[in-house]
Amino acid sequence: MAPLPKKKHSRARKGGRAAHHFLSKGALSVCQQCRSVKLPHRVCPTCGYYKGRSVVDVQDPGVQVAETDEHAGHNH
Repeated sequence: MAPLPKKKHSRARKGGRAAHHFLSKGALSVCQQCRSVKLPHRVCPTCGYYKGRSVVDVQDPGVQVAETDEHAGHNH
């Protein structure tokens, strides 16, 4: 048989424990290219830029822009 609590936890004890179970607001950042609000570390959905270079073609969302950087594709 599993152990059972000897005493009932009060509402204050339960509420004090649950006080930390809230959701925090998500972080937002500003795109350096078009100045629109976007999620940090993501491609901008408005202009398709990430870290100052074009990554996604916004007019044709399924197409990615070819990488021209000599360090592109390397995992650092």
